[in-house]
Amino acid sequence: MTITEAYAVCSGIAQREAKNFYYSFRVLPEQKRNAMCAVYAFMRRADDISDDEGMPLSERRVVMAEWLEAWRKARRSGASDDAVFLALNDTQRRFAIPDELLEDLVRGTTMDLEESQPDVVLVTEAVTDTDQTLQVYEDFDGLYRYCYLVASVVGLVCIRIFGYSDPRAEELAEKTGVAFQLTNILRDVKEDAERGRIYLPLEDLTAGRVEVKQLLQVVGGKAETKVVRSLLAQEAARALVYYAAAEELLPLIDKDSRAALWVLVTIYRGLLERIMAKNYDVFSERVSVPTPKKLWILAQGMGMAARNRMLP
Repeated sequence: MTITEAYAVCSGIAQREAKNFYYSFRVLPEQKRNAMCAVYAFMRRADDISDDEGMPLSERRVVMAEWLEAWRKARRSGASDDAVFLALNDTQRRFAIPDELLEDLVRGTTMDLEESQPDVVLVTEAVTDTDQTLQVYEDFDGLYRYCYLVASVVGLVCIRIFGYSDPRAEELAEKTGVAFQLTNILRDVKEDAERGRIYLPLEDLTAGRVEVKQLLQVVGGKAETKVVRSLLAQEAARALVYYAAAEELLPLIDKDSRAALWVLVTIYRGLLERIMAKNYDVFSERVSVPTPKKLWILAQGMGMAARNRMLP
């Protein structure tokens, strides 16, 4: 398999699965777009293994361990018959992406497969006729560490592809990743709770006088949502603070990549704004940015990219 063919496979995966991310990829120069697709395809495969509820947790751990060993072997040898590994190796060489960042990226993806996690407590509540045990983050410091591994690391990889010279970009990319992940957490409260995970910190639930059982009742449509919506409003306010880092990051990125970052931030912040506009009703239906709106943002991003190419 050639490098060109390997990147084509990754591009197909990104186009099919990436949704919000793929819109930003499209305004990048070809070499950087291919690199972003390779990183995304790698992340997507890890996520798919981790989230495959068709397999018992123990089996997922085995499959993940085998996949990781295959990737590390491909990284050491520089060769592979796996298109994603081949493209990722090339991307890592071209853009000087350190091994440590990719390992951290994998750590974030596999956290939910671990039997016990730092900063997480188990809470058992009676739901209907059965007891349900949920994983709940104790406090925001612990949640921040989770956000760093599953989102900020992605940002630190991305800015190496985008290009930057000011070292402040790394801290700002870290905070921007936290903003994105907090947005995901707000959108996915219902789905995560149904999977036995609560990413709203327990200290925030306690301060907002929301019990885990009450949150589960809201998720199941069996309780009033007013108190829970107040809690979500507090988390949204926290996310908005982190989005301020994205504004500072934008001018630090190489001109040919600024439009891509702008598209991504605009879509994600737009998702948060839609959640806020719906008064934090993330329970009756999944909140998303409509495709026509994304296409309009993409069109604006393409115009921005064209203007940036004309700048000295």
